[in-house]
Amino acid sequence: MDELPYTPRAIVGRREMVTLPELDLRLNCKIDTGARTSALHAENIHAFEQHGQWWISFNTLSGDALQDAGRFTLPLSDRRKIRSSNGHASWRYVIRTAMRLGELTQDLDLTLVDRAAMKHPMLLGRRAMKRVLVAPGASFLHGTP
Repeated sequence: MDELPYTPRAIVGRREMVTLPELDLRLNCKIDTGARTSALHAENIHAFEQHGQWWISFNTLSGDALQDAGRFTLPLSDRRKIRSSNGHASWRYVIRTAMRLGELTQDLDLTLVDRAAMKHPMLLGRRAMKRVLVAPGASFLHGTP
């Protein structure tokens, strides 16, 4: 077998429990190498300007039972046009926050989108997986729900 082009910082399964420590959230996350951008379930999204800075407030879910985690207000990091897997493009707000996955801690961009119809409230895309090796046949290598 040929050597990998890099040394992985972590090996992850197709589903993992991740923590967003700045939001005090623990989420069941789908690892999706087909998605470029990561996404977080959000409802009642509201953008507003205060003292020259843009902010975003939203509600989200947490835990394996998907309980209401409350309302969050964070600085708006960006706004991007995202194309979904069905080809539909839409504008989404982006927040930047820390993520912990096992021993791996890093900052990542999360687009906010209603994922209520999805099985996982968070999707981890390729941009957040630099130097991560995905084992598609495994799940929850870094903790169980």
